[in-house]
Amino acid sequence: MKKHNEFYGVWCPSITPMTSAGKIDLNGLRQHISRLTEARIDVVLLMGSIGEFASFTLDERLMLIREVRGMTPGTLVANVSSTCLNDVEWMADEAFRTGYDAVMVLPPYYYGQTSAQLLSYFRHLGQRLKGKWFAYNFPARTGCDLTPEIVATLAAEFPNFAGIKDTVDCQSHTRNIILATEKIRDDFAVLSGYDEYFIPNLLAGGAGVISGLNNVMPELFVRAREAWKQNDLATLHEAQREMGKFMSIYTIGEDFVTTIKTVVARKFGYCGATSRNAGGELTPAQCAQIDEVFGIGH
Repeated sequence: MKKHNEFYGVWCPSITPMTSAGKIDLNGLRQHISRLTEARIDVVLLMGSIGEFASFTLDERLMLIREVRGMTPGTLVANVSSTCLNDVEWMADEAFRTGYDAVMVLPPYYYGQTSAQLLSYFRHLGQRLKGKWFAYNFPARTGCDLTPEIVATLAAEFPNFAGIKDTVDCQSHTRNIILATEKIRDDFAVLSGYDEYFIPNLLAGGAGVISGLNNVMPELFVRAREAWKQNDLATLHEAQREMGKFMSIYTIGEDFVTTIKTVVARKFGYCGATSRNAGGELTPAQCAQIDEVFGIGH
């Protein structure tokens, strides 16, 4: 039986609102996180992929870590991934100093890594990080894979290794991480990085989901979470079908980050659609498409 803790359930990898000039909009971010908190999200992830961490300077990232902790009383995790190891440790130290519940770290990217290199990297971090930490597996972007064997090895060695976000569009990959780690730990959180795998991940013994759609409709995933607790199969079935429908958000436009921001901007109005990803602006026809899918203006 798995031991449930503060990291289980529904996570939102928060967008980072920006002004039309591309500057970080703290007021918009405060309103966004307030809405997530009111929706009863379990965990907010700051500066994930949807949060555009790779587009920020180190100073901007440290500023976000300091400012956002005061925006929510809830469980908060900071993605401190970087190709510079000193920056990873610097941001992690700042997150723990300011009261974050955990940090999240990608493998080194650009060069690609062997299994031996991945073990060496995360062992180094495991010995230095001063609190709980998550690994972030995203092979499509890093060029390497945190296999079930690597994850289980690290879970056995580091009690503060709290879990993993597995962003692989293959449920069997995530399931095999669950099977490998549950033999070692009853508190290790395996989270799917794909929205529509939330319920399948729970069925397989996983901990939940880190879902970009939660920026738009956290209520859907919270409803599914509560239905899971109540063994309400009818509601789970309905929620799974809705999640599948709204996955179309990832196929509209050139850049899913800008698309998600556009939906938030058009549906809620407290921030704009600007991102730092080039060429992602939606056409009028694409805006009409998201308005139809997400019931904006109806």
